[in-house]
Amino acid sequence: MQFKDGYWRVRDGVTAHHPQHVERAEPTDDGVRLLAPAKRIRGRADTLGGLVFSVELSAPMEGAIAVEVTHHRGSVRRSATPTKPTLAPFAPDVSIDDDTVMVTSGTLQATIDRDDWRLDFSADGRRLTGSGFKDLAIVERDGPSGPEHHMVEQLAIGVEEHLYGLGERFGPLVKNGQVVDIWNADGGTASELAYKNVPFYLSDQGYGVFVDHPGRVSFEVASQTVGRVQFSVEDHQLRYVIIQGDTPLEVLERYTTLTGKPALPPAWTFGLWLTTSFTTDYDEATVSSFVDGMAERDLPLSVFHFDCFWMRGFQWTDLVWDPATFPDPEAMLARLKAKGLRICVWINPYIAQESALFDEGVEGGFLVTRPDGRVWQWDEWQPGMALVDFTNPAACAWFAERLEPLLDMGVDCFKTDFGERIPTDVVYHDGSDPELFHNVYTHAYNETVFELLTRHRGEGEAVVFARSAAAGGQQFPVHWGGDTESTYEAMAESIRGGLSLGMSGFGYWSHDIGGFEGTPDPELFKRWIAFGLLGSHSRLHGSMSYRVPWLVDDESVDVLRHFTRRKMELMPHLWGLAVETHERGVPMMRAMVLEFPDDPACAYLDRQYLLGADLLVAPLFRPDQTVQYYVPAGRWTRLFGDEGGEGEVIEGPGWRTEQHSVFSLPVLVRPGTVLVTGPDGRPDRDLTDDLTVTVYELDDGATASARVPGPDGSGGVVFTASRSGGTVTVTRDGGDRPWRARVGTEDVVEIAATDDRIELVVVDLEG
Repeated sequence: MQFKDGYWRVRDGVTAHHPQHVERAEPTDDGVRLLAPAKRIRGRADTLGGLVFSVELSAPMEGAIAVEVTHHRGSVRRSATPTKPTLAPFAPDVSIDDDTVMVTSGTLQATIDRDDWRLDFSADGRRLTGSGFKDLAIVERDGPSGPEHHMVEQLAIGVEEHLYGLGERFGPLVKNGQVVDIWNADGGTASELAYKNVPFYLSDQGYGVFVDHPGRVSFEVASQTVGRVQFSVEDHQLRYVIIQGDTPLEVLERYTTLTGKPALPPAWTFGLWLTTSFTTDYDEATVSSFVDGMAERDLPLSVFHFDCFWMRGFQWTDLVWDPATFPDPEAMLARLKAKGLRICVWINPYIAQESALFDEGVEGGFLVTRPDGRVWQWDEWQPGMALVDFTNPAACAWFAERLEPLLDMGVDCFKTDFGERIPTDVVYHDGSDPELFHNVYTHAYNETVFELLTRHRGEGEAVVFARSAAAGGQQFPVHWGGDTESTYEAMAESIRGGLSLGMSGFGYWSHDIGGFEGTPDPELFKRWIAFGLLGSHSRLHGSMSYRVPWLVDDESVDVLRHFTRRKMELMPHLWGLAVETHERGVPMMRAMVLEFPDDPACAYLDRQYLLGADLLVAPLFRPDQTVQYYVPAGRWTRLFGDEGGEGEVIEGPGWRTEQHSVFSLPVLVRPGTVLVTGPDGRPDRDLTDDLTVTVYELDDGATASARVPGPDGSGGVVFTASRSGGTVTVTRDGGDRPWRARVGTEDVVEIAATDDRIELVVVDLEG
């Protein structure tokens, strides 16, 4: 929100107050508390009247410092907040003297100038950011509905600094120059609105900022003041956390330690998902024709999803199969599961008036109400729909109980759609401020369903397919990108959204292959297949048209088979990445800048990405078979591709322009990588069996390793490669299944092998 009129003045109807100095500094159990008046205190008379900033600094964990600024403590708005992990207490070092106050957490230090208010954050002697003259403010504003009270902070950004994150945003990856409101909305992928809003931004200069507020947070990112990021809340309290790290990935690790690590999705979810699509006509015969058609064409399929119309129209959500189209759903699900499929069904938290659950919800007090006590209803999605009140523990239990019969009959997971169209003129069971709970609603909804799946299916088997999220929502994967058009532009929007979400703490992400709105032309569909199968989760879905490939053209069948098999061959590697995401809280699909923050060419790259740390992927966005992409420094090896063929070594840094058929796109392996692959098969097969270990461009004297975890993410097998002159040695730790090793870009002239050790004597093809 803009309060200023240029650099010096504020806008009409705005009054701003700023701290002048620190009048009092007192240590607390977990940090320090400061009293900073908005006027100079030169004598006792000056303490009469006037605004005072109450500022508390603490350290929620090592490497992070929280700043909490309060005006009227009794006027702070209250709401249920997203679930966060419980961290062990951490006591920062605090130093107080007449001139400065210093708070130190690990290598991160906050320094407050007491005489003229100034707050600086530094690490290892280098200033990261800070708040200076007239940056921190209490703002009173004449709003359209009456007086407003805002807490405002501005933090400095450097000349060469780039900022990322703020949720799943579909515009430019670099957020400098943008205005962003953290407010969940059902806006598709082609606007400034977003389904997943996260008040966290990541800098490529060694830190991130999490504004720990559940409601609307307004960001002016190098826009209102070009050398500052301004964030504001309409409240009497503002809390933000500075998180430091030597690399962007380390910042994300610490941020997700603070807000929650992603759960590990089961291995079967990494296979191909196929849906009925949204408004298409379907029944069991349609579903069977799709499933059998995939099998007949040798197209591997892991999950089948039933979208909205598995229930009767006008009755969403009643959680009852439409008897006209699915007269015996339990038997149908048994037949599908006998074919090796997992089953997903669509749900949402909106209860139509025609649903039997509506009357149950009214009687039990499980629905959100208006201030006069009537149930809140509208007609914008389902006629007379109401909302489940997830602040009411009894309502959460009721909703979960209504889902259990579906699990008992064979459903494995739920697509938890919607959760963004949440009103603010309502009353919640626990008294939460409705404006503050708007974003949190989806968190409570997904948490309720995820916890049910965990209880019913067991630890490590729970997964949802969610559209909306708030900060910390990464704990309940998987999330997908929402409603895209079927265009190249929308495919590019999707990549930007996924990369942005990954830089906001979310580890796993998917999208609708081919786009949702409209029907993709054959070339676009095949290009989107390649992109969709080179990510964590892959789903064929649409709105008014089916997404089975033979309805597009014959070649689409071959392209889908090709890339699905390639993904399954990569599954040992991908499973290792998935476990790393769960353990560290870093995304599987990564913007280039996360791995190459010191390469200025990577700062703005948003049409290519890294799958983990080691695979560079560059999808095609034009119908003329041309792609332009950037290769960082080093000798990269082509894994897929027409041009030059697999195994071609590409020397970076530099830009490349290439031609690729629909069976190809640039996928390069980073130098020094140990890549573990397996045979084509199911994603939940024994991933430690029949493995091929390929060592790429390992320097003399260097060592690298790769891990293939066990089914629950623990244990498994570790392969370690080392090079001494012309000998590459690969050793295995754990596992007892057959395996083989090779060197990616060199001829092997001699091999010596035991069960757990392979030595390869090589000759350099380049030499």
